[in-house]
Amino acid sequence: MKNSERKMKILQVIIDDFINTAHPVGSRTIAKKYPLGISSATIRNEMADLEELGYLLQPHTSSGRIPSDRGYRLYVDNLMDKDIIIAREKRNIIRELLLNKVIEADDIINQTVQLLSDLTGYVGIVSMPQFNKSRLKNMKFVRISDSKVLMIFVSDSGTYKSLPILLNGISQEVLDIVNDSLLKLLKGITIEEINIKLVNNLKKEFPEYSNFIDYLVPIMRDIFREMDEVELYVNGTGNLFNSPEFKSIEEASVLLNIFENKKDLYELFADVSESISVKIGSELSIKEFSDCSMVATSYKFNGEYIGKIGVIGPKRMNYDIVISVVDYIRETLSEIFSGIYL
Repeated sequence: MKNSERKMKILQVIIDDFINTAHPVGSRTIAKKYPLGISSATIRNEMADLEELGYLLQPHTSSGRIPSDRGYRLYVDNLMDKDIIIAREKRNIIRELLLNKVIEADDIINQTVQLLSDLTGYVGIVSMPQFNKSRLKNMKFVRISDSKVLMIFVSDSGTYKSLPILLNGISQEVLDIVNDSLLKLLKGITIEEINIKLVNNLKKEFPEYSNFIDYLVPIMRDIFREMDEVELYVNGTGNLFNSPEFKSIEEASVLLNIFENKKDLYELFADVSESISVKIGSELSIKEFSDCSMVATSYKFNGEYIGKIGVIGPKRMNYDIVISVVDYIRETLSEIFSGIYL
């Protein structure tokens, strides 16, 4: 075994052992547990070199070593087993739970984030498909009193928005005419494609309702702006605090606050694309997550990668298993939101 190969093998077993035990790893531990065919003294020298190269750290209270962010990065990119496949029974559980008797998008997302948390033992995060990328499926004006009308908009993702508005002097007959005409004009196009030009075409078609349509336009724009906001679903925050890295009450409360408020979490998913992304420690944009890692990707809705899915856990996470779970759930979720039920 060449020296460079030997170093990489030692780094791999150190990280594997640390992931499993959460204890700093010493040369004697490696020599006893792993058949590398080299002495404890040689392992110790190689570990010193790996520390000098920035792949390992030595805690003050231990003679053993732990991985640095750089060490984890090398491990994820080049050393870990990338052929881990979720056991068939787990794949069947995922498909059964996500494909069986689930109708509303909200139910699907809640089920998904629960699965992510349960199958990995970490924090699952999923975003609802962006409404502006969804297509308008239905809309309705429902009179709820003499002076109030409820405007309801439904997307093909199953998401809906409603808003009561003050509306005097407009009969239900006129409401139905405008509703049907707007729906005919807007149905089947994405929310982001709905613009003033389209609505103005409606005014040309029904000039007698021009003032009413002018009144509706800014209200509709506000509703669509709200629909454009991404909603994050989080599950399993308690799992994170089972890890020894987060036993500090102060640190745990800071992380819990971030997960509960969610605002800062949006930043983490900003550049997540269709490929699997692994961010480790200092690579995460939230400094409070310096002891965490995130595995994330995007899932398809109507053929476009617009939803986000991810798992956050300690840097000492089982990357191979988490990546496999995230990838398979992404695949299944994309099928669901594309209307494919295999």
